[in-house]
Amino acid sequence: MSILYESECIAMVETATQPGVVRLLYGNQDAAQEVSPVSKQVLYSENESVATVTINRPERLNTLTGEVIDGVAASIDRATENDGISAVVLRGEGKNVSAGYDLDAFLENNESADSEIWDPVEDYRSMSANVGKFMKIWECPKPVIAEISGWAIGGATDLLLCADLMFMASDAHIGYAPSRIYGTPTTMLWVYRVGLEHAKQFLLTGRPIDAETAFRIGLVSEVFETDELSAATQREARRFANIPSNQLALNKLLINQAFENMGLRTSQMLGTFFDGIARHTPEAQRWADDVAGGKLRNVIKERDRPWGDYGQSGS
Repeated sequence: MSILYESECIAMVETATQPGVVRLLYGNQDAAQEVSPVSKQVLYSENESVATVTINRPERLNTLTGEVIDGVAASIDRATENDGISAVVLRGEGKNVSAGYDLDAFLENNESADSEIWDPVEDYRSMSANVGKFMKIWECPKPVIAEISGWAIGGATDLLLCADLMFMASDAHIGYAPSRIYGTPTTMLWVYRVGLEHAKQFLLTGRPIDAETAFRIGLVSEVFETDELSAATQREARRFANIPSNQLALNKLLINQAFENMGLRTSQMLGTFFDGIARHTPEAQRWADDVAGGKLRNVIKERDRPWGDYGQSGS
């Protein structure tokens, strides 16, 4: 099966679920639960002490749009304000958690190579707004578990790595393909989560990381069989109800502050600014022109040809 998105990339189609209902697993029961849509693209539900935030664009591999980003941020705020919620699960509907930014929407809302002169300050303002919304996950006083199924690519990792814990399906992959062209990580959490050697190993090459490797290098804390991932994540999230919320908030803040003292926020500022530069190099502009010209599949395959992954996978 080919993975052709940054969007980054893709040509796979998933079946959308019934609007307004999401399938959540609790223990051994498959429970259909009414959810409260934050928008058409993001669903929010609460069960016992757990809030579940679901990116709901399976027909587009849950790629990120402005509506998705706003919906996730609003959902985190909602869970934060509810004293009955002890933990949050962030997931994607269907087989893939998210294949990154939806390039169609992204290019439509941003200048292309033949548009007006690039304004780096405006670009930084726009992308740093996204970073601020992603970091609501980091700043939420309650534990947030990211449920990694299928593929997590590019901009999706900027979002997901803000979570406190990441649980991964045994057949899932995660990677930052835009390292090869057209981007740098904006939340810049890779180096803080996996260290210098592995951050360079995967960010300089853009290679995808399988679940076994992700666990070995400490990127994720748990790996489960695909059909057990949702139930296991919900089960672990419910256990946080046994710890006082103030205790959870204090320990999360303490751990996060240690990493912020190491320069996380400065790294994010540079990562976000460099991302804009990386999207406006001569090579990136030619790449974006080809994408805008309907050659997405071709440019993704060519990008990944030397590595035999992503757009070359299964082809």
